[in-house]
Amino acid sequence: MLLKQICQDIQATRERDPAARSILEIVLCYSGLHAIIAHRINHRLWRAGFRLWARFNSQVAKFLTGIEIHPGAKIGSGFFIDHGTGTVIGETSEIADGCTLFQGVTLGGTGKEVGKRHPTLCENVTIGAHAQVLGSITIGRGSVIGAGAVVVDPVPEYTTVVGYKAFVVRRRGEPVYDFRHDRIARGVAPIEQRLERLEKHLHLPEYKPEVECGAQTETEPAGQAAAPPAQAAYIPDELSSEVLIEQWMRRRNRS
Repeated sequence: MLLKQICQDIQATRERDPAARSILEIVLCYSGLHAIIAHRINHRLWRAGFRLWARFNSQVAKFLTGIEIHPGAKIGSGFFIDHGTGTVIGETSEIADGCTLFQGVTLGGTGKEVGKRHPTLCENVTIGAHAQVLGSITIGRGSVIGAGAVVVDPVPEYTTVVGYKAFVVRRRGEPVYDFRHDRIARGVAPIEQRLERLEKHLHLPEYKPEVECGAQTETEPAGQAAAPPAQAAYIPDELSSEVLIEQWMRRRNRS
């Protein structure tokens, strides 16, 4: 059984990493595979009751590979850790067959739970570099976690999530939010312009909405000083919509 799982791990590495040229190269040079093999041995020691030895061996494997896998974690066949440096997998994590993790991934707890406190990954889940999956949550079959995402809520199957806090951008192959990494920089300028308009309409005392919005002012009687204009209380429709959208985004991120 152990040898069969190791062979499946080697095959998974060869299939998912285009840089893998041969089985010999994978066996000799892939620290992710080394960490997985060490874990499979340590997990059997853990289950047999030799928990101190299992923990000690896991620390040796961490020193050699840069990947920390608690010997109590349950990992299925065909598991692939690409690069792997900085990857941490907690004690009560459960990883089903065919999953892929990149470097810097954490399957951790929130520090507020006892018992089952680490994530469960269903079949064929892929987690991008430096993503943090925290708490006793389930990541559904075939889902993808974007690089750098922080996931603290369960993820449905065949779903792609990104961001901090992570939110859904694709469900069952259909996009539900137009998110592209190459457009982040382009989106900064419109945000700055919107903030400038909001500050202009909400904070500057010299702003006169009755003039800028086309309202007519009454003529003051001769010899009487004009009263100082009151603070603007009117917000144009497009800005009102932007404020409502901003409030909705905040509520969604807090949920």
